[in-house]
Amino acid sequence: MTTTTTRPVPAPTTERPVPGWAERLARAVPLLGLPVCLWRLPIGFGFQMGMVLPRSSQPLWLTVPYVLTLSLLSEAFALLCFGLVRWWGEVVPGWVPVLGGRRIRPSVVLVPAALAGVGLVLLLADWVLCAFGIAGFHDVEYTNGWWRVLAMVVSGLFVLWAPMVVALTYAYYRRRCGVGADTGARG
Repeated sequence: MTTTTTRPVPAPTTERPVPGWAERLARAVPLLGLPVCLWRLPIGFGFQMGMVLPRSSQPLWLTVPYVLTLSLLSEAFALLCFGLVRWWGEVVPGWVPVLGGRRIRPSVVLVPAALAGVGLVLLLADWVLCAFGIAGFHDVEYTNGWWRVLAMVVSGLFVLWAPMVVALTYAYYRRRCGVGADTGARG
């Protein structure tokens, strides 16, 4: 009697090794977006989260889907950052009709990633201006200091996306375009 063993199919890998710091950064991006997504949810149901704002005149059937969609899209875009460190950011997955298996030109990934990084940097600048009252910008008033601290921590985590997306985009560029001698270095 003979037994046959099947070897596991190796997981697809990137063309060049991904630096360890980029892998860790890509894992952190969705986790940093999660607090702000959770922060938004009560606001969608009309709870002001300590903010002193006029009550919204929008009905819940409009605000709840808007806030849920905004939160889900935020996390979806955060998860797309994995494409900067995974094989599917280099080759279209085989299950995609017509394009499956084709190599992705680096510019197809780099342009949207760079634009997202720039957009997030603008959000970071807005957060800094509002948080510190620079150039006439001001933050929302809160019913007490604890609500303000919570809001600043949650939104502060969110604005960390800007440098993280920029760094991941740069690592992708170096790895895919062969720039520098340490393109394959882990660390």
